[in-house]
Amino acid sequence: MKVEAELPPRTRPSVVELESELPPSAPEPLVKRLGRVALGRQPIGLAFGAPYALFIAVLFAYPLGLSVWISFHSYFFTAPGMSVARPFVGFANYRAVLSDPAVRQSLLNILIFLVINVPLTVGLSMLLASALNSLIPFRAFFRACFYVPYVTASVAMVAVWLFMFNSTGVVNSVLGPLAPVPSWLVNQNWAMPSVAVYVTWKQLGFFILLYLAALQNVPKELYEAASMDGASWWHRLWAVTVPGVRTVTTLITLLAIIVGANLFTEPYLLTAGGGPSGKSASPVLLMYQTGIEQNHPDFASALGVLLVLLVLVVVAAQRLLQRHQA
Repeated sequence: MKVEAELPPRTRPSVVELESELPPSAPEPLVKRLGRVALGRQPIGLAFGAPYALFIAVLFAYPLGLSVWISFHSYFFTAPGMSVARPFVGFANYRAVLSDPAVRQSLLNILIFLVINVPLTVGLSMLLASALNSLIPFRAFFRACFYVPYVTASVAMVAVWLFMFNSTGVVNSVLGPLAPVPSWLVNQNWAMPSVAVYVTWKQLGFFILLYLAALQNVPKELYEAASMDGASWWHRLWAVTVPGVRTVTTLITLLAIIVGANLFTEPYLLTAGGGPSGKSASPVLLMYQTGIEQNHPDFASALGVLLVLLVLVVVAAQRLLQRHQA
């Protein structure tokens, strides 16, 4: 009996075998490779981002770099066209900043401001946004009322605040003998807390708007399920709303810290330049007074650089804490 040899089944060649049979391609030119790395896969994106990048470079990067340079030199303003020596002084300006009692007082003032402003901003904006997100009468009217102070000029709002909180104002008239003496904005103990409450009130509308946008992404089924389980409004807020808007809460906290670090207009207008006795002065206000009014831009630049580093440290610490909690 004749036995035929069994032939192996015919298989299709793999992609690797096909590629191995192709002739080797020419190496990509170095210039083209560098251009692809620099421009990315979509070079047109650079065209759209270039105007904003130029805006950042001109208004932020260049002034910051110039401030760092000034902080290491003995620098002062001169008349246009004059050329004067500005010698390198190393860390002398930074030592002067760290040893200045006015700087330490301004940092303490900002700490008081943040302790009052940040919790009030986060807590009130979340509570009010939760209330305005529910079906209540005149909801649109209340939303507009909270947002109006944010878009109104600071000078007009300061005039209203001065009228309310001066020694013969509405607040003191209501409090009567409980009103502080001297009055709020000229009192060493109450000047900075008053500024913090004012900033909270003025900025509240913007942060409410952020929370309202975040609440649209929280599923309503979670609130309905919590209500069916007998959860009260407070329990629904704590168990559903707070976790649902945690990302926005982090953003609002960072924005509130940045607002406190850049505080200038409010103490300048409300307390006549940081009074009384510097108890409401902020580092940015101190930079203006020493750099512009007293012609010591080297001192002011060193203070500004230290303030930027301090804010970066606070933001980095918060990000690390948030990552650890996640």
